[in-house]
Amino acid sequence: MLASLPLPCSFDSRAGRTELRRATAGDVDGIIALLADDPISASRGDQASDADRPAYVRGLTDILAEPSNDLLVAVLDGAVVATLQLTSIPGMARRGARRLLVEAVRVRSDLRSAGIGSAVMRWVAEEAAPALGAAMVQLTSDAARTDAHRFYERLGYTGSHVGFKLAVPTS
Repeated sequence: MLASLPLPCSFDSRAGRTELRRATAGDVDGIIALLADDPISASRGDQASDADRPAYVRGLTDILAEPSNDLLVAVLDGAVVATLQLTSIPGMARRGARRLLVEAVRVRSDLRSAGIGSAVMRWVAEEAAPALGAAMVQLTSDAARTDAHRFYERLGYTGSHVGFKLAVPTS
């Protein structure tokens, strides 16, 4: 858990007043629903199956137990409507610069374009990164997410690198 993050906080969106806070065990079902609500995540197996719930609980527990990681949720009217994972990474490049990695950004599909994602990502750059001493915020986005790419570009992110992944067999 990234203890120095300025949380919880609130912001206004076109959908209403939204709270951004650390995820808790009670948020697991809402987070699973966000992953399953996303067609790309769903195609990778995030189907919101009851059988998979223990794996998600274990994932959240592992993230929150790791001091360099945090999982955040945005809550509107008592419902989890967005999530993202943050990882603080110390580095040698750029004169020892720390990076803040953003992963698994999801906003409930019926609330996209309501300003929630923009507010959360502005908070990451303006509040979280400085609080953690990060010199940059970085993220990857699936090549098929063209709408997300335009969203990140509007926020000032540049498509500066090509990412590579290798799936490793699990037992």
